[in-house]
Amino acid sequence: MIRYDQNMPFLLKYENVAWYENGKVTILDRRLYPREVKFVICKSYREVVDAIRNMVTQSAGPYTAVGMAMALAAYESRDLANEKRIRFLEEAEKALRNSRPTTAFRYGKITSRALKIAKDAIKNDLDPVPLIFEDTVASLNRRYKTMQKVGDNLLKVIPDKGTILTQCFGETIIGALIAGAKKTNKKFKVICAETRPFLQGARLTASCFAEEGFDTTVVTDNMVADIMSKGMVDLFTSAADTITEDGSVVNKVGTYQIALLADYFSIPYYVTGIPDQGKKNLDAVKVEMRDPEEVLSFNGVKQCQLGVKGYYPSFDKTPSNLIKAVVTDKGIYKPEDLEEYFSVDQEEFY
Repeated sequence: MIRYDQNMPFLLKYENVAWYENGKVTILDRRLYPREVKFVICKSYREVVDAIRNMVTQSAGPYTAVGMAMALAAYESRDLANEKRIRFLEEAEKALRNSRPTTAFRYGKITSRALKIAKDAIKNDLDPVPLIFEDTVASLNRRYKTMQKVGDNLLKVIPDKGTILTQCFGETIIGALIAGAKKTNKKFKVICAETRPFLQGARLTASCFAEEGFDTTVVTDNMVADIMSKGMVDLFTSAADTITEDGSVVNKVGTYQIALLADYFSIPYYVTGIPDQGKKNLDAVKVEMRDPEEVLSFNGVKQCQLGVKGYYPSFDKTPSNLIKAVVTDKGIYKPEDLEEYFSVDQEEFY
């Protein structure tokens, strides 16, 4: 198998996203990177559920983690009778699928396939563990390959020697954009909004670009209007946790306000990813509410006076009228034309 992570930054190497081996799933702790390189070792699928909920991994990282966790669940249940083993795996699939509600739709594509593989293997007296693992690696490789097409399409709209503004950490699209730019020798600068309260933009996105030699700057989330008003941004781009059929976007909270500012300053916003067929519009997406304490603390240290309350929606919703285009593996679509994407034969992605 040709691995598509060969020219990717450290964060995006397959083994550093999530990896099953010998009854354990190992996940690079993105809450600490790059300040510290530490791996969380999960010895049960429930520990993987907790790792996803606690943001050990995020963005597209959980797509891999849930698949690897299904392999772990198959390992955990190895001594159970077939009927009990299947029930155990069904419970694991449900828990992993719903580890974060906003993206359960996407996680479920991976976990449901892993469950089917397990059931078929058990029925035929085969070990499901390596089969689920191999399917998860193939899924990971498939996403990298597909997202390279997305990255190459995004490169087409980035001005030569221009400056892009990013939001949060777009996982594979970041790696694909870097790989495509290096291959074509296209030069551009990057400004990363820090992305409170976990600083994924500052710690993860900026690290990837800087590691690969790009001119990279971090700004706090409340500096976006300032830099846009000064002409420092040519294009705003983000990945998305959901792209609805009408071309609207659900992404890390803060995306909506940047999109509003981009619209005000006539800066195009290009969202990247694979649209979610079946999600008709923003009403079909439930936004995860996280523990308010995460807003009141920074790096584990409480920053607010006792009695101060927090508020933390993990995502916000950006309507299609604020989006210049959706950049996909099949091309670049205006939001109102996104239905054309679904009219073309689709390759499996997840």
